Amino acid sequence: MVTGLLTEVDTRNCWTLAEALGHPGPHRLQHLLSRASFDHDRAREAIARLVMRELAGQEVVLVADETGDAKSSTGCVGAGRQYSGAIKGVGLCQVAVHLAVVTASVRVVIDRALYLPRDWAADEERREVAGVPEEIMFATKLQQTAAMVKQALDLGVKARWFTGDEVYCGHGLRRSLREFGLGYAVGVSHAYPVTDGAGRRWKAAQLINKVQPGQWMRMRTGHGAKGTREYDWAWLDVRADDTPDGHADGVSVLVARRHRYTGEVSFYRCWAPGNVTLAQLVEVICRRWRIEETFQLGKTFTGLDEGQVTCWNSWMRWSLFSLIATAVLALTAAATTSTGSARPARLVPLTCPELIRLLRAFVLTRPARTAEHVLHWMAWRRHHQAVAQACHQHRHTIQDQP
Repeated sequence: MVTGLLTEVDTRNCWTLAEALGHPGPHRLQHLLSRASFDHDRAREAIARLVMRELAGQEVVLVADETGDAKSSTGCVGAGRQYSGAIKGVGLCQVAVHLAVVTASVRVVIDRALYLPRDWAADEERREVAGVPEEIMFATKLQQTAAMVKQALDLGVKARWFTGDEVYCGHGLRRSLREFGLGYAVGVSHAYPVTDGAGRRWKAAQLINKVQPGQWMRMRTGHGAKGTREYDWAWLDVRADDTPDGHADGVSVLVARRHRYTGEVSFYRCWAPGNVTLAQLVEVICRRWRIEETFQLGKTFTGLDEGQVTCWNSWMRWSLFSLIATAVLALTAAATTSTGSARPARLVPLTCPELIRLLRAFVLTRPARTAEHVLHWMAWRRHHQAVAQACHQHRHTIQDQP
């Protein structure tokens, strides 16, 4: 399955992957996704441990973010009308929360949770048809994130920080993170309420006006295709509102990021168990943006959003294999830049898109393209589509009768 996902095909589903791999039909892959005796949770745990062995000695930040896939029917597990940034608004889609480990040079997703809308989670008939386990109940995205973070720490993930966007600034999640011993840096809106040291309540946009012009600090946040990215940064101390019983207050601050040219300001609520510098918080905040690159890699090269699966097991397994394939690319690309070997002048480090071209040329089996195989699959598809068409017409005929 992973080999098929990395193979060069136009679209990725059981039909196209089976044809590329030389199978006579899609039945083996479909069986693996839906009915095979395969514990995808234990596989996910094994992959997380493998990733952490590869990243041993590096400072890890846990990053949470969500992505959505547009769907055409609410029959797909978890599909409903909901907001997703991936489809740029509200629409019929599946939404999944992902947890990634991000270092200075590597970003790998180690867990994911499919979000079941409240009406979907309460619909016993749809749950039974889709094979949703009885123990899976409605949970908010923040609750799903807290559960994934706890599982990651229990598996031995050595992390000191958590970061996410505005979705993950909820009080309950922040309190859980502090109970886990993690510092955090999460995005907040301009209207987010905070309390200053004197006990007065402010909106984030109002409080940051207290920063004097000379108190903004310009800092480098990374490199892009057009050169170095730099922003102006500032912070103000605020009171913690999420201290668990028996825990110290720590350092609670509001950090602002201002664009150099447009003046647009973004806000982040941050907490650390001990002394922390603005540079450290900026480094954590910048790690969050790396998960977007992981989503792009997964959707472009490993079929993260192309599964065409409808049931619980199928979704969990397809997403797992896609994440494994993405991890292979990310860890291999990182290994090529950490070996210390000199590379030719005027060449950037090996990227994942370039790496997958190398794998397809020298490692992966080329897609089956013999005339006999192509004609066999052409006949198989046409026969399957003819049967499906006849079944649909028969069903409509029965429904149209008085």
